[in-house]
Amino acid sequence: MNSELGTQDVKILGLLQQDASLTTQEIAERLNMSQSPCWRKINKLEQDALIQKRVAILNREKLGMDVVVFATINLSTQGRQYLEDFEAEVKLLPEVIECYTMAGSWDYMLKIVARDIRRYELFVREHLTNLPHIGEVHSHIAVTEIKNTTELPLKSQL
Repeated sequence: MNSELGTQDVKILGLLQQDASLTTQEIAERLNMSQSPCWRKINKLEQDALIQKRVAILNREKLGMDVVVFATINLSTQGRQYLEDFEAEVKLLPEVIECYTMAGSWDYMLKIVARDIRRYELFVREHLTNLPHIGEVHSHIAVTEIKNTTELPLKSQL
């Protein structure tokens, strides 16, 4: 963790990742500090890009997106340009909510959400397999969600 962070900075980050709608006044009150220094600390955390953005986390199931798939991808061709081509294209697919390069057997792992299995199949057929340099796609369908959080383990990093 950034060695320049103080305990109040970590507490501010913890509060904001739990509820980004908290006002500076509410955060200051919870941390027993004045509003102005609290605002300065939050502003510095934003300037230092420790806070990238504040968002609303939507309930995908209530929005009818019942299927989560982890797709492992191998490209048919290796090389920097091929990787960059694939990565540029995958960023344009809204169904792909996360994408990682992988060490080991797979080149990439994608987290994909869809309304149902049929829509996922259409996505694979019409979009995913049409991406440049796709060699293999293996779908791993999530059955039960045990844990899903966006909160980083700040306290365990101190």
